[in-house]
Amino acid sequence: MVGQTVNIPGAQFFDHQRVAVVGLGISGVASLEVLAGATSATLSAWDSAPGPIEALDVPVDRAACIEDPDELAKEILAWQPDIAVLAPGIREVSPLFTTLESAGLALWSEIELAWHLRAAGDDGEYAPWLCVTGTNGKTTTVSMLAKILTQAGLRGLAIGNVGSPAVAEVSRTDSGAPGAFAVELSSFQLRTTHSVSPAGAVCLNIADDHLEWHGSREAYWQAKARVYEHTQAACVYPIGDSHVQAMVDGADVQEGARALGVTLGIPPVGAVGLVEDMAVDRAFGASRWDEGVELFSISDIEHLAPSGVSLPAHIVIDALMAATLARSVGVSPDAIREGLSGFQGGHHRIELIDTVAGVSYVDDSKATNAHAARASLMGCEDSSVVWIAGGQAKGSRFDELVAAVAGKLRAVIVIGKDHEPWRAALRDLSVPVEWINPETSQPMTEAVAAATRHAQPGSTVLLAPASASMDQFTSYAARGAAFAHEVRRIRG
Repeated sequence: MVGQTVNIPGAQFFDHQRVAVVGLGISGVASLEVLAGATSATLSAWDSAPGPIEALDVPVDRAACIEDPDELAKEILAWQPDIAVLAPGIREVSPLFTTLESAGLALWSEIELAWHLRAAGDDGEYAPWLCVTGTNGKTTTVSMLAKILTQAGLRGLAIGNVGSPAVAEVSRTDSGAPGAFAVELSSFQLRTTHSVSPAGAVCLNIADDHLEWHGSREAYWQAKARVYEHTQAACVYPIGDSHVQAMVDGADVQEGARALGVTLGIPPVGAVGLVEDMAVDRAFGASRWDEGVELFSISDIEHLAPSGVSLPAHIVIDALMAATLARSVGVSPDAIREGLSGFQGGHHRIELIDTVAGVSYVDDSKATNAHAARASLMGCEDSSVVWIAGGQAKGSRFDELVAAVAGKLRAVIVIGKDHEPWRAALRDLSVPVEWINPETSQPMTEAVAAATRHAQPGSTVLLAPASASMDQFTSYAARGAAFAHEVRRIRG
């Protein structure tokens, strides 16, 4: 849908509804603002810290700061809401979450709210959603997809776990409103998303992550599987991944939705893959049984390879996934090719910061789990990597990761507050390991200095922590920025 949007049909659902917004981060405040501006719902706002409540500039029936989660849950329920819109930081296993859920309260993500508050065009149509989840590669894929959708004239926009809050963008009624959405969805958001019906959806991959949020591997995987629910046209999956295939097989989709595979090999009918260096579509079109449609060539995305490194396979997969989702809403091969060739990768994902004295310093701070770190390390030469690892483990263990990448390593530098899972994983490693004091105020300064001591010309100092950043940094971006700052100090 491209054209002037004129109304929000779902707004009337909220007549006489009492909605509690719990957690006043960016998505929580956006939820309140859109609910206040577009609906007649009675609103309340809740947080465990006073700052967000004091800064609130939205009319609400009640706003309260309550630090104790049991008391917070009690007060929310006493207000008698019909719906609670929860911040993604509220863990599934937390007392607040479990108490509200056990009371029978409808728990919504901001994504669920956004789906109800979509603006419709003057033709009554809604802008299509193309949803992406997975343990790794989400941001790259949705960014590629948004670029392709824009190239196709659809004014595509990346939303969800990236960019502006979804509820603010999908409810726009101005003439410049986006005409299609590439929606990045985390497992946190999917856990309380119930109604979204995307045109196309994909789970890129699945590996253990965020177990401390969900409580178990099964709960994490069940949340990820929700991305395929109610899909209208295309359930896209990586061929050969039995876990994701099972998600597709078990999804309750709309009639006519098809399962479409993506592979780095030659695609069978119903799939998109590679024939030599050409991405070929055999999933769409009446002639797919007899011939494929060329979408793009590897040369169109070679500029996304880090300097001095061959194009990583995961970038090729991400491009194939984005192209397949775009095809599900009728985007032409020319728009896909032009969109990908003009796409520029983001920061903190296998980003070469500098080469100093023959040593390459690469920032992959976005590798916040073992799956992503392994992909980053496996693209390096044997015995060449001084690996900066560690951080908030999120309940993960790293024994299998270390065993898989041991041949790539020259040394390991461990940061973060919790060294225990790393000590267990690294105890039999034959290369030097240095442990940065968990209480230091300058973990990255010390880590880069230690890594530089172990490096030699031809080595790569790689920040690929396999862990979250929140124990010592405000975000993975802040962690990557700190790494880049220290590298530039060496150059300086």
